[in-house]
Amino acid sequence: MNTTEPAWRKSSYSGSEDGDCIEIAPSPTTIHIRDSKDKDGPQLAVGADTWSAFVAYAVARR
Repeated sequence: MNTTEPAWRKSSYSGSEDGDCIEIAPSPTTIHIRDSKDKDGPQLAVGADTWSAFVAYAVARR
């Protein structure tokens, strides 16, 4: 069992004024997602291919 804390990083679109933001912690097969203001709150985990599809969708709409 791996008990290593994931390496969380904040979105590059996050400002320095403590706005609403997400953090992600990638692993080889899963992307973990959490609210940067509620680090002990609920987390979402999606497959790497699902995350890639989401990012492609978001980039296409900006």
